[in-house]
Amino acid sequence: MKDYLDIILAGSTAGILARILLIRLDYRQYPGYPHGYISHLSLGAIASALGAVAVPALMEKDFTAFTFLALAAQQFRDIRNIERETLENLEQTRLEKRGQDYIEGIARTFEARNYLVMATAFVTSIAAVLGGILAAAIIAAILIFLSKTLRAGKTVADICEVVPAEISFKGSLLTIEGIDIMSVGLPDMREKIKNYGLAVMIKPKDDNARATIHDLGQRMAIAHTAAVVLGSKKDIDIPEYTPLVRKNPDTGAAALYIVPMEKDMKSLLLAVKRTPVLESARTKPLRTQAGRIASD
Repeated sequence: MKDYLDIILAGSTAGILARILLIRLDYRQYPGYPHGYISHLSLGAIASALGAVAVPALMEKDFTAFTFLALAAQQFRDIRNIERETLENLEQTRLEKRGQDYIEGIARTFEARNYLVMATAFVTSIAAVLGGILAAAIIAAILIFLSKTLRAGKTVADICEVVPAEISFKGSLLTIEGIDIMSVGLPDMREKIKNYGLAVMIKPKDDNARATIHDLGQRMAIAHTAAVVLGSKKDIDIPEYTPLVRKNPDTGAAALYIVPMEKDMKSLLLAVKRTPVLESARTKPLRTQAGRIASD
């Protein structure tokens, strides 16, 4: 029993450590604290325990214990639905929307991290059985490092070049590098936008990146990230201050316009570059048969 207890403790500890390191409060302000931390750490502990207990159950040929893993998988899918509903409710009162694609990506991430924690605990328990506690500690360190690596996906900087741009007007039409953004009727408002507004150009590095930036959800995520990091002067009665990303239909390049609380071009460039590339927007047409034929 003591041997099994050591195995379970080794696996559970590795899984819990992995979940702690995967929790990060950043510009997205989610999960909030302290309740968000409590719920996610609790679920991580449950996933770790299930992954660790599965190995002793397998050694005892108690295959019915694996039904708990199936039940856990169902619970984690329910967690994704709960996270999605929570973010959708918060979305109703936000002036700068995340967008459905961004929300779905966050919900999927929280579900996937529970599976990652369970796998870490399971493999660490196997290492404890085969090589002892020292081997389990080494394997746990490797798995935790891999978990942190998997947490960091691609960002806009990986697929696009982001450079400063100038805001100009053609009559009442606000434009950025020839891309039409919106019509601003009041002369005073046009003057304020010239004085306080910022703009950047987002230039795709290849056709795959162009297809990604074409996705409306990805562009909403970029505008949302810029507004959260720099702040925005937009209010309910000031639609002209709405952060927007519009693309050039001929080149595929996109332009971001924002009137921030802090006029800091360097921070805006970093915010856009570090915006995550959404899973739903990661299209790679050049790797398909049709894409290869079209490029020939």
